[in-house]
Amino acid sequence: MTRPDKSPNAISPGFETDLINVPIASILPVKQLPDTVPKSQKYAQITASIREVGLIEPPVVSRAKGQGDAFILLDGHVRLLVLKEMGEEAVTCLVATDDEALTYNKRISRLATIQEHKMILRAVERGVPESRIAAALNVDVALIRRKRNLLNGICAEAAELLKARHCPINSFRALRKVKPLRQIQAAELMIAANNYTVAYAEAILAATDATDLVDPAARKSPVGVTREQAERMKAEMASLQKNIKLIEGTLGPDHLRLVVAGRYVERLLQNDRLVRFLERNHQEILREFRQIVAGLAQPAVSEVAEG
Repeated sequence: MTRPDKSPNAISPGFETDLINVPIASILPVKQLPDTVPKSQKYAQITASIREVGLIEPPVVSRAKGQGDAFILLDGHVRLLVLKEMGEEAVTCLVATDDEALTYNKRISRLATIQEHKMILRAVERGVPESRIAAALNVDVALIRRKRNLLNGICAEAAELLKARHCPINSFRALRKVKPLRQIQAAELMIAANNYTVAYAEAILAATDATDLVDPAARKSPVGVTREQAERMKAEMASLQKNIKLIEGTLGPDHLRLVVAGRYVERLLQNDRLVRFLERNHQEILREFRQIVAGLAQPAVSEVAEG
């Protein structure tokens, strides 16, 4: 029989394997919530969600050492408060194996706009009424319909570019006014500038030629923008688009050269004699070499964005 690995480097699980039902009276919070929390929008949304679909994410607790059946609440203070207000006496919890109160919300990948649209669309296709989705999210049903119809008039290529981006709903309204090719260009411009605001989308729309508009007759001049400013904006957008294409053409070869050079530096640092020499005589160079090697272990920017 294989014995469990008890070496210092062994990886131990961070949570117990089974969820447990814990009396709410046995859970000890680690912080006091402000009096303003019950009046906040977040509190109202959590209350609506629990009322409509139940508790989705269980609170995280750890066993209080030397206190019998008591538990320390690490994450889920608002959820626990809502359950108390609803008269619940027990809650299903995830039990952590240590008592470190991590800031779990900082490790959450927030749902992108298009991903939220797809989830709402799938729920509607499975027969969930829009009114119930709105009630669970504590929003107006009209907003759910807007999110459901988010990609109407948006080409598949532009949607693919923006699928992992936190792009406001009204930015898509500006994209619908231009033809598919211009939508792709606009999405590339927004990604290059890392700017997905409505104002930036409207600026791209203002700098779009009439031939690229879905309905040129419905075009309105931007408020406070002169014709000269609009023409200058159009020229700057065209220049930026050209620069993006140039960068895309050289990105692959440049990245390959950087990886090869980085691996060479990594091999140099495996030479103990060289490292000792650099430590004695050129510490700043050694520091730069180590930063290069550390950078090889980091994921590419595009991979992080897509994740």
